[in-house]
Amino acid sequence: MARRADPGKRLSRAEQVAAEVEDEILAARLPVGAHLGRRTEFMNRFGISPTIMNETLRILRTRGLVTVRPGTGGGISVAALPPQVRLGAMDLWFHDSGTHPLELFEARVHLEARLTAVAFERATGPDVAAMREIVKQMTDASDARSYLDAVMSLHRALVAAARIPVLDGMHQTVVALLRATLSRAVFVDGYEQMLQHSIVVHEGIVTAIGNHDRVAFDKVMRLHNDDLVRADDPRRSPDTRLA
Repeated sequence: MARRADPGKRLSRAEQVAAEVEDEILAARLPVGAHLGRRTEFMNRFGISPTIMNETLRILRTRGLVTVRPGTGGGISVAALPPQVRLGAMDLWFHDSGTHPLELFEARVHLEARLTAVAFERATGPDVAAMREIVKQMTDASDARSYLDAVMSLHRALVAAARIPVLDGMHQTVVALLRATLSRAVFVDGYEQMLQHSIVVHEGIVTAIGNHDRVAFDKVMRLHNDDLVRADDPRRSPDTRLA
């Protein structure tokens, strides 16, 4: 699964190859130290020049994914595994941004929990209509990444409906960093029940806000809060550091 480019941006050949190599490492769950091949093997396999190969290795090294050893017995090997987070029905991997994604998710969910309560009071009819359309996108999502994008879009809509610009800006920054560093997203085995639960809970939040039903809102938010990512609970978010 090649990495999605920013809208309007075309990946260079080196970026394309780096994305393919990274996806292979993640899909095969290769351990640190696993031998990936030699430079000449990569060049032949991908049909690239030495210049593009050098740039590909620079990208992979910058991400901390590979090491290169010269000479006999050397070659390209896995240097480290990208940060990983389990979020409900999904396993997610990220590029190293200097801040572990688990910390970003924690910041995100705490901002959202508080601002969603404000959105209950301040959301307008158009706000609710936009949220309902995003819930439909969640329901129609065909893969884990599309689903995660829809979930984050829904929470962006909830935060925006609270109309607290300073906190809204913080939330935008956190979500933008998560989206920019997300490398791979896959559903875990047996995800269907968890996915359906997530859709029902998010749909319930929007319905309660639209009906201005405080009792229903408080009930569904309790369900939602039970699913939050927590850095102190590895059973909910078993990243590679905690495994």
